Amino acid sequence: MNSYPKRVVLTGGAGFIGSHLATALLKRGVQLTIVDNLDDFYSPLWKKANLEEVGRDGKFEFAEVDIRNGKKVQELLASARPDVLVHLAARAGVRPSIEQPGIYEQVNISGTLNLLEACRELGIRRFIFGSSSSVYGASSVAPFSEDRIEMKPISPYAATKLSGELMGYTYAHLYGIRVVSLRFFTVYGPRQRPDLAIHKFLALMEADKPIPFFGDGSNGRDYTYVGDIVAGILAAIEYESPEEGAPYSVFNLGNSHPVTLSELVATLEHVSGRKAILKRLPMQPGDVPLTWANIEKAGRLLNYHPATGLEKGITAFLTWYRATKLRVTTSDHC
Repeated sequence: MNSYPKRVVLTGGAGFIGSHLATALLKRGVQLTIVDNLDDFYSPLWKKANLEEVGRDGKFEFAEVDIRNGKKVQELLASARPDVLVHLAARAGVRPSIEQPGIYEQVNISGTLNLLEACRELGIRRFIFGSSSSVYGASSVAPFSEDRIEMKPISPYAATKLSGELMGYTYAHLYGIRVVSLRFFTVYGPRQRPDLAIHKFLALMEADKPIPFFGDGSNGRDYTYVGDIVAGILAAIEYESPEEGAPYSVFNLGNSHPVTLSELVATLEHVSGRKAILKRLPMQPGDVPLTWANIEKAGRLLNYHPATGLEKGITAFLTWYRATKLRVTTSDHC
């Protein structure tokens, strides 16, 4: 595109990644509408605090709308008339999805379908979808590449994210909507959700409580700093997909340097100056042994080059965590 989009609707904009993206969009002079239902998957106080932080960087419209409500979604987009819709709203978490698969289907599949339908009906031609590395499942050859066809997700959450990608491809094929699916790899940094490992572990370590340590510590995750993820999303918003075939693209956004659980804990100890107390537990259903992004495609087409190493990123998170007035309720359950 010759200039950055003027009007953007961002779903999930009160959340962890969404709030960082919202700030970056405001700094680019975008007319921004944030959509979030402020649900109680974790305390809405965290999301309200995120919105307050975003508001320091510019004005935005806020709509407390549940994307499961197709009529409300249609009305909202008809009013906002965005150039681009960035869809980050989702019911998140692998383990909770095993316990409540129904709500994951409703939010992540039906909610995404509502947004795509509204885009079709209103002529909104650009759609960015926040997907997940979990779509690769446990059977993929590492590092994970976007051209891999065989996917075997092993949690309802992963299955719903893959379904969202496939629905996006269908709408690109049938209606010419330019859809970009972005597979995020284990994002962390300031404002991270309190249920995620780095946040949860450091909260427990700061309170001198045991951390849940699943398996033998050899599982690897491709931890990716939120600032690098935001840079990738901003580039995807501008990306012009090839004209041949459906105007659909998928990109991995990761760091491409997997870290084992044991290595992560050692880094947390080094950065925080605290000793971790390990509560050893068996591997959990739905957890994959490894995530590892091949980011060659994103580097080539989006100029995506993650620049933040794990120690630097954890230091930034810990500085934020110790400064914030909010605190997660520490527990040894995930």
